[in-house]
Formats: sequence, C-alpha cells, structure tokens
Amino acid sequence: MSYDPQPTASHFIDGAYVEDTNGTPIPVIYPATGETIATLYAATPAIVEQAITSARKAQAAWAAMTGTERGRILRRAADMIRERNHDLSVLETYDTGKPYQETSVADATSGADALEYFGGLAGSLTGEHIQLGEDWVYTRREALGLCVGIGAWNYPTQIACWKAAPALACGNAMIFKPSETTPLCALKVAEILIEAGLPAGLFNVVQGMGEVGQSLVTDARVDKVSLTGSVPTGRKVYAAAAEGIKHVTMELGGKSPMIVFEDADIDNAVSGAILGNFYSSGQICSNGTRVFVHRDIKEAFLARLSERLENAVIGDPMDPDTSFGPMVSERQMQIALDYVAKGEAEGARLIYGGKRIERDGFYMQPTVFADVKDDMVIAREEIFGPVMAVLDFEDEAEVMARANATEFGLAAGVFTQNLTRAHRVAARFEAGTCYINTYNDAPVEAPFGGMKNSGVGRENSKAAINHYSQLKSVYVRMGDVEAPF
Repeated sequence: MSYDPQPTASHFIDGAYVEDTNGTPIPVIYPATGETIATLYAATPAIVEQAITSARKAQAAWAAMTGTERGRILRRAADMIRERNHDLSVLETYDTGKPYQETSVADATSGADALEYFGGLAGSLTGEHIQLGEDWVYTRREALGLCVGIGAWNYPTQIACWKAAPALACGNAMIFKPSETTPLCALKVAEILIEAGLPAGLFNVVQGMGEVGQSLVTDARVDKVSLTGSVPTGRKVYAAAAEGIKHVTMELGGKSPMIVFEDADIDNAVSGAILGNFYSSGQICSNGTRVFVHRDIKEAFLARLSERLENAVIGDPMDPDTSFGPMVSERQMQIALDYVAKGEAEGARLIYGGKRIERDGFYMQPTVFADVKDDMVIAREEIFGPVMAVLDFEDEAEVMARANATEFGLAAGVFTQNLTRAHRVAARFEAGTCYINTYNDAPVEAPFGGMKNSGVGRENSKAAINHYSQLKSVYVRMGDVEAPF
C-alpha cells in the first residue's frame, strides 16, 4: 500500500477504501478559513451492511489468535503512528482547527499510546482457577463480538484509538463512526492498522450523521456500543442499546469544578485553569469550567490570568507558534458566543475576551467571567467553548457542596499546598476523573470516565478490558453427580 497522507475515500471497509456517492454529502470545512476542503458521503444502508458483514466474518478468527499475536499488530500500528505523527497532526488540524502546536503532541501520540498500552496488555488477559475441594472452576475472558464506536469531533484520532485499542486487544471487531464534523482522521487510523497487519474487516470506518449511528446501534448483530458525545446524544444511544441488551460505555459531557484554595501556587492554578478552559479552544469534555477561587486570592488570580491570556498566540493553526486556534465550526462558535451574551445579561462581570475575532474562520477570544453565581446559565450548562466562569468561595464545606451540585460528574480539580486537604477534597468530589495541582492529564494507564450524567463505564487502563470482554465460568466436577432421583 503506497503511503498517502490524505484519506482517498469516505469509508474504510474490509481493508480498503470504499466510496458510495449515493449517500448524503458531508462537506469537510477547515475551521481556520471556513473553506470546504473535501466532500465525503454518508454511509448508505448498503455500506453499513458491508461494514457489519465483513466485521462479523473477520472477528472469530481474530478472537482465536493469542493475545500476544494480536498485541504485536497493535504495537506495530503504534510505532507507525509515531513515525507519521507530522502528517497525522496536520490532518487533525485540518479536521478540527486545533493548532499544530497542540495536535503534534496530544492527538496522534495519545492514540499511539493507547495502541501500545493495550497491545502490551493483550497477552496478559487471562482467567482464573478457583479450587473447590476436589472440584474446580475456571474462568475464560472472551470477546464480546462486534463493537460500535461513535466518536466526538474534538479528538478524532485519539478517540478512534481509545476505542479501537481495547476492543481489538480483547478479540473484538469494531465499526467506528466518526463525527460528521471531523470525518478524516479515523480513516488514516484504519489504514495504518491494516498496514500493521490487522486482518481486513476488524476495524471499519463508516461516515454519517445520527441516522447512520442509529442503524449501527440498533442492529441485532452488534454486541457493544461505545459513545463519546453529549448527554442528550448519550441518552438516545443508551436507550437504543438497552433495547437490544447491548454492552455500553458512555463518555459524556461535564461542567467540572476546579477549586483554588488560598494557599495554592497561583501560577500553577492559572496554568490549570488555562488548560482546563482554553486548550483546544475550550472544546474538551472534562474541562474545569467552574473555577472556584478563594476570596483572599481572587483578584490576584484574575490579574495573573488576564496577564497570561495576553500571551496567547491566536492565528493560523498550521503555524507552530500559534497556541489558540479557531473553534470547530461556525455553529459551535455561535453557541459559545450566545452563552457569553447570557452571562452578561445575568450580571456576570466580563473581565476578558467575549467577542468573535475579525478574521476568516471560526475564531473567538478566550473569555473569562468573574463574580459568577451558581444559578447562572454559564455556571450550570456545558458551553464547550473557551468560556471560563470564576466563582468566589470562603469555606471548604460550602465549596464542596457547590462543586458537587450538578447533574454532571466527569472531572474535578483542586489546587492547594495542604496535603491532607488535597486528598480529602478529591475523595469528596462526585466525579470520575480528579486532579490535584494539575488539570486534564489523561494518560492511557489511568481510567477515564464519569459519574452521574457524565457517563457509564471507563476508557483506558486495565478497567477498559472489563468493558470490552466478558467472563465465562466453567465448573469442573471430579466425582459423581448426585441428583434427587
């Protein structure tokens, strides 16, 4: 297979690119200019059928291989992704608009980490022996079968790998449907997996909007659904999967708290707030968008934050010096700007940004509100854009109650030099992914996922193995069987 840095068709099925122009056209819009850079086509029923049939056909032989053999292929793919990091990062920037400075260190590299980690784990997936006197039970860890992955638009390469790697390591096949907003990157992941030796059909990529996802989720031949997306989408997909009693992983949204105590290192806390609000132009599900700052240091925190935001380099995302890029789409930018208007209308104090930037593409300024109250819309609803809400607090018990007073529970962070307070607060957070004196680190070795409405199940780490496999118990009786008659 000759190497081309760009995908060459809409879908990747059974080891090859596949096109069907009968599907609904999907324009690929480069967020930095607003230009259409490609047109793909949504999967027709025939394409979906081809993807399911080829995946089911390939899966049994894949599951019958040893974990070590499966892992070797995944680790080879990880090496290839790292070798091609530049081209994959450029493609990710075209897909999402995120600066190359960011995509080159956070996207394909994170996908490679997942393939390497689960490739290394694949050979260790064993059952156990349970002795019961002279009888015994042994367990087998078995694949689920066919998994469907549904991606979000903010991390198209990473999400494809975060779902594919544990699924494939456990012996499953996967059909991945990227977001229609960012459809390009997953195709290259599929191509690289085949080049690394993955048998055809085991990782298929089909494009489309909600109805394509719905047709996959409701198909009786699908055993598991893994979604990264919003809570409303999660509710629909979860309900559809429940109808077929399918396994699910839901990685949904958040309105996560970040608490900055009076003894925090202010520069580190500001760094955490920047990472948790403005990295990826604020388009990260785990973002700490409710920043509770102790009243004693509030003005110092806001002053330092405003100074640091002046250092943001806003411009062409392909320029390695650019550190803040456009939002993914005009619609998403407008949603964020509408929230800015709501924040101002409700009386929050706009201390930085808040406006669209006058240039081509979907750029808006990093935006900070102070004096935010808990009942304001900007403090309750997920904005998914570069809008930070800063709230005051004085007392630990009071701020913990406020931090947890949300339907969401994806992430939470605390900045303090007090060791016992740091761990006490982390223990009391009602969130699946918590941070002490840092924010938004997501190593593949650690479980990632939410509580409450932020999701079910965990991605990454050994925990993901439980979500992509099932246990079979086998009872072995060594003597005669007794029966009542």
